[in-house]
Amino acid sequence: MVFNINPDITKAETLPATFYKDPFVFETVKEKVFLNTWQWIGDENLVKETQSVHPFILLDDFLTEPMLLTKDKENTISCLSNVCTHRGNIVALKSGTSKKLTCSYHGRKFNLKGEFEYMPEFKDAQDFPKPCDNLHVFPTKRWGQFLFAGLNPSFDFQEIIDVMNERIGFLPIDEFKHDKSLNKNFLIEANWALYCDNYLEGFHVPFVHESLNDVLDYGSYETVIYDHCNLQIGYSEKGEEIFNFPKNHIDYGKKVAAYYFWVFPNMMFNFYPWGLSVNIVKPKSIHKTKVSFVSYVYDESKLNKGAGSNLEKVEEEDEVVVENVQKGVRSSFYKAGRFSPTKEKGVHHFHLLLSEFLKR
Repeated sequence: MVFNINPDITKAETLPATFYKDPFVFETVKEKVFLNTWQWIGDENLVKETQSVHPFILLDDFLTEPMLLTKDKENTISCLSNVCTHRGNIVALKSGTSKKLTCSYHGRKFNLKGEFEYMPEFKDAQDFPKPCDNLHVFPTKRWGQFLFAGLNPSFDFQEIIDVMNERIGFLPIDEFKHDKSLNKNFLIEANWALYCDNYLEGFHVPFVHESLNDVLDYGSYETVIYDHCNLQIGYSEKGEEIFNFPKNHIDYGKKVAAYYFWVFPNMMFNFYPWGLSVNIVKPKSIHKTKVSFVSYVYDESKLNKGAGSNLEKVEEEDEVVVENVQKGVRSSFYKAGRFSPTKEKGVHHFHLLLSEFLKR
């Protein structure tokens, strides 16, 4: 199915309602969008020790890809397929230290880079081993302490890192501490893309988020578009709880309360004076989405202040709206909408990217 979004926002219509309710579209998005983009894996502490492994499932119930982080004796971090190349068994079953990867089904061994090393009872096998007997290695990228991987990414994640560093490169993100007590998971009865639509505009803030609107200057709210990501900049209404920029910073002298980075298709990196809230949107079914909040604290004294406070309350307010929109797009009488040229640049950008990837 082809979706045509006019690149001129003043003329464009939104994605049609069928995008959010057609099972075929949902499966096509999996193949053409998620298989060709990047995902946030977590931070380097997942494999903190030398010669350690961490198995995980990438976007369970959607991609459901068994993957494995490893750190070898040279402290090189790799992201591998966690599926044995013999008969498809899961190789690593739990996190911990390990010098080798050994499949518990028939004893096939790999090193921590995923390279085949040994297989019993295969002496008579001809043309063995071949490169396909190694574990598949996924493209990875590291940004500070954070790790990203792609199944078959169609763009270089370095472009995303460069964009984010332009604004927050002055912050020591390696020193941000993961605070597990702040982690939250939310299950939303709506299509994953509707959640992103809502995130990508501040248009709704005065109508939905009374407390957030009190601290943000709605009139100065700004959206900056890049190739595969965009940035919303929230400015402080009263000049409290803002970033302290160095003099050479692009936003020096401005009262920035929050940077909201969105990375196509489903990652959000929200920087506040207190630290970072990572939000990952995880499709579960065509009408169900899990959103995971993971928090990294830099300045604990600024928690629960300014634009970065009451995040759970803001999330709950967003959920109500998004779930109501899901009900609305099921209507036989809603086809598509229009974009506000001044307030919905981020949503328009998202819809453009989706339409482009689905045409490939």
